[in-house]
Amino acid sequence: MVTLLRRFGFYLIAAYVAVTLNFLLPRMLPGDALQNVLSSIRTSSITPAELAALAAQYGMDSHQSLVSQYLTYLGHLFTGNLGTSTSQAVPVKSILLSDLPWTLGLVGSATIIAFVLGTFIGIMAGWRRGGLLDSLLPVATFFQSVPYFILAFLLLLTAGYTWQWFPLGEGYDTGRRANPLIAGWNWPFMSSVLQHAALPVSTIVLASIAGWIIGMRNMMVTTMDEDYVLVAAAKGLPRWRVVSVAARNAILPSISNFSLSISLIVTGSIVTEIVFSYPGIGFETFNAIQSTDYPLLQGILLCVTFTVLAANFLADIVYVILDPRARREG
Repeated sequence: MVTLLRRFGFYLIAAYVAVTLNFLLPRMLPGDALQNVLSSIRTSSITPAELAALAAQYGMDSHQSLVSQYLTYLGHLFTGNLGTSTSQAVPVKSILLSDLPWTLGLVGSATIIAFVLGTFIGIMAGWRRGGLLDSLLPVATFFQSVPYFILAFLLLLTAGYTWQWFPLGEGYDTGRRANPLIAGWNWPFMSSVLQHAALPVSTIVLASIAGWIIGMRNMMVTTMDEDYVLVAAAKGLPRWRVVSVAARNAILPSISNFSLSISLIVTGSIVTEIVFSYPGIGFETFNAIQSTDYPLLQGILLCVTFTVLAANFLADIVYVILDPRARREG
């Protein structure tokens, strides 16, 4: 418990730093901060009264000190007010709430599939070293060496365009005129979502599974030669029981790497969403950059930062549960 509290304090500090940097970024740009935020709006047609109202809304009133602006920004943040998108003229919070489930579903499912499948293959390859599963390592390493966007384009061109196995883009079938899909927990909509997510998920899995396989295999090869594993085998325990004992200890570094890989997978999903026009945070980031929508970019930065921190803290909890040594050190 002490270890988790210490880690939670660290994540609180990291979140505070991210919030502060998010406040300072538009104010560090050359020129007036409010003009940078409203660069996509024709400010020449805005009256001074409207400009003052916008400055108060975004917490960038030039008549206030930087500390006052910062306190206003924190007040808006704690009440869930992330500002208004300058390109879509809707609250940033509503945009994030509509896009975040798509990215969490994409990244979450791809991460779980890659972790579970890669860990299982790594365990079996380390148990039967030099066997057939070792031949998968060069293939998996090849896919990992290919950049996300190239792999996404290849899958889109082959499985989507040439063979027409999967849809080419979007999050679900929006082109129906007869019997349009109704968003919700119904099978027609969910099946369409799964079909459209197949290629983006496959891209992330193929690009990340090699690391899990190689890392788990190497740890299994090392762990299988440990004294406690040899003693367990000498006592006559079933082979599967010996392998499970070795795997439980060998998987601990993978749990730590899991938290570190979340940020990399989130970065890769941004590119993947852009290629497949997938309606998530990544595709929204691309649109916000094109329209220089600073409030939306600030909201996306906070959303991604908090998501990565939450995933890392969850991995720390799992690590403490699996490793008694971490509890004793705490």
